[in-house]
Amino acid sequence: MNKIGWIIFSAIVVLILGGLIVWTRMANPPIDLSGVENNSVIAASEQNGNIGDHVTGKTDSNIRLVEFGDFQCPSCGGAAPNVNTLMDEYGDRVGLVFRNFPLTTIHPNARAASATAEAAGLQGKYWEMHDLLYERQGDWSNQDATKRTETFNQYAEEVGLDIEKFKTDVASANVGKKISFDQALGKREGVSATPTFYLNGEKLDEETSSGIVQGDLTKIKAKLDELLK
Repeated sequence: MNKIGWIIFSAIVVLILGGLIVWTRMANPPIDLSGVENNSVIAASEQNGNIGDHVTGKTDSNIRLVEFGDFQCPSCGGAAPNVNTLMDEYGDRVGLVFRNFPLTTIHPNARAASATAEAAGLQGKYWEMHDLLYERQGDWSNQDATKRTETFNQYAEEVGLDIEKFKTDVASANVGKKISFDQALGKREGVSATPTFYLNGEKLDEETSSGIVQGDLTKIKAKLDELLK
């Protein structure tokens, strides 16, 4: 190829790459997090696929525990029953918000699990599916995509969902937006591992977070009790 040919070839490559970049940005517009507070209960909006935060306990509490979690993460699975124990004790005084932070590079089934929980939430069964996914984490974590889908469909039937609506919602753009919104917020806040907890906007220290994972709730209870004085 002569010099002119290389120039033309290079120009075509640049145009193609530029077009791909523009298309990617149009297909995945940046998420605007301006005005979004990590410690607030985030309402449904176009940015999050019209799916707001999932909250349990005292939803309007001034004391709020926020968890960024990954349904395939073993540590999150270990923390889940302990968080439930904590909420059994404090749930009439504390609000718990769970947000998606699937670490897809190491947990290939995590985003699909998040979509499963979000789709269940559209039928009013978010927390039922949330708990079931963690309780049976060992059953689906290593499944391939086909088997994983079958398993999640079985869970949907088990918690009493309209299975056809569930299948549609799992693959919907709005559910995808919700997961991406949660991830973007987590990244902005510096989340890099799961579970990551925030109490009234302050990231919990490693010792307190580890206690939640391991079942030692002494530290987190002390923090909650101090706030409740």
